[in-house]
Amino acid sequence: MKIPFHCVRNFFLNPFLGQRGVNVEICKDIEIRVPNNIYIGSNTTINKDTLLDGRGGKIIIGDCVDIAQETRIWTLQHDYNAPNYNDVGGNIEIKDYAWLASRCTILPGVTIGKGAVVATGAIVTKNVPDYTIVAGVPAKKIGMRNENLTYKLGKQRWFH
Repeated sequence: MKIPFHCVRNFFLNPFLGQRGVNVEICKDIEIRVPNNIYIGSNTTINKDTLLDGRGGKIIIGDCVDIAQETRIWTLQHDYNAPNYNDVGGNIEIKDYAWLASRCTILPGVTIGKGAVVATGAIVTKNVPDYTIVAGVPAKKIGMRNENLTYKLGKQRWFH
């Protein structure tokens, strides 16, 4: 979606999303597949060049979630062990205050816990518990995050 103005982008996108909270910033150049399977909470930011693939299930994004640029969220993938290479899918839930750093990948059927952090370039294949920091390929726990989070995101900018 290469619409430069935030307000125009929202006008065209809102009717097609499953749900969109208030004060949500969706930056330019994102790709959304099956938008009616995408549910976005309030005060959330989805940065440029992000892919939200709703073909294999729902993507449920909580409140105050920060999704950095070039993140890939897949609800559908191939079953490499299946003789016919079938597609397999699953819902993805990203809970409140989660932060997905740039260029990370979230695979089908995963839940990212409340306040969890996924480091840059990580590939998440399993659930991430609340307030856990994960990194690597595949993503593994490297630390814990402060549990007292109160920030709000979703600044409305004209050209972002």
